[in-house]
Amino acid sequence: MTYIKNYFKELRVLLKENIRDYGMFIALGIIMIIFAITSGGLFLGSRNISNLLNQTGYIGVLSVGMTLVIIIRHIDLSVGYVSGFIGALSAILIVQYNLPALIAIFLVTIVGIFIGLWHGFLVAYMKLPAFVATLAGMFIFRGAIQQTLRGTGTIIIDNDLYRAISNGYIPDIASYPNLHVLTLILGIVGVLIYIIFEIRNHRIKKSYDFEVLTKPMLISKIAFIGGLVMLLSVSMATHRGMPWTMVIVFTVVLIYHIMMNNTILGRNIYAVGGNPEAAELSGISVKKITLFVFASMGFLSALSGIMFASRLQSATVTAGRLFELEAIAGAFVGGVSATGGIGKVTGSLIGAFVMASLTSGMNLMGVGSAVQFIVKGAVLVIAVIFDVRTRKEGK
Repeated sequence: MTYIKNYFKELRVLLKENIRDYGMFIALGIIMIIFAITSGGLFLGSRNISNLLNQTGYIGVLSVGMTLVIIIRHIDLSVGYVSGFIGALSAILIVQYNLPALIAIFLVTIVGIFIGLWHGFLVAYMKLPAFVATLAGMFIFRGAIQQTLRGTGTIIIDNDLYRAISNGYIPDIASYPNLHVLTLILGIVGVLIYIIFEIRNHRIKKSYDFEVLTKPMLISKIAFIGGLVMLLSVSMATHRGMPWTMVIVFTVVLIYHIMMNNTILGRNIYAVGGNPEAAELSGISVKKITLFVFASMGFLSALSGIMFASRLQSATVTAGRLFELEAIAGAFVGGVSATGGIGKVTGSLIGAFVMASLTSGMNLMGVGSAVQFIVKGAVLVIAVIFDVRTRKEGK
């Protein structure tokens, strides 16, 4: 009994001291439990979880890029209509010019990077406020979508490879009824890799006399995250398997996570966000970092546009509407600080998943769109208040 009391006491202290890191997981858990109960279990059904993951994809990718932009104390309001424009452009290249899907995707991705570079140039070298520069971009690319699709209207994309990006699933290595074996194996391998890295990092920190989790807390953390991954894996494996959307999103998050935590570039991005003047004095080029971050945002906007057009299997003039707000909300709910210098790309993915879960759960409950916007706004306000309070308390 004493051991159990000490365990929960230590757990409370750990959560209190690391509330920024664990708060989003707690919020996600509460949301999932509430909707699971109110929907009679439908919310946690394998079909709904699979659809939820697909719906999160294109916003999750945008949230990752938006996290970097906010970290360096800027904002990008153009990403929604840039995504829509890139989706329309890729549809035209594939349908009207008969280009192979891979070549079209490569070309429009380059266009997205150049759009991001242009916004970065306006902010870094022309000294325009990011709000103004990207607001102008939002108007420009909203008009560009309408102009691009003026003659054709909605373009149906009849290309199997392109459609598979957001509607297809990874192939299986065996044939079992109601079970996707490869998805289950990937889930197990992912959990094992996660356990190995957690133990390795724990030992490295301990060897340098850094503060580390106690053994019970380390085991609890591994069990919680590993259990969550396996739950998602089993859910996907009992439906149709892992969607290609998740492969893309996980790859993006992994690359950006490594970049932000294990490279000089990542440390420089955090340094610029923490104190641009001090970063400049220490030899970091704030202009180049700004240019890179906006180019990265352009690339991810293009990827998001491709994923959304693939999901709809068409390009429409309304594509991209409110994407920027969803991405910003996902980043803030995921723990990025409104004052810059703080944020994790893994958190932004969880934030996007939280917002998508709210939409999915409320749709299952039959909640109207008006109430859904009110709830999302309230969640965003709570997330920012949470950020301000934790920073004041030095957490």
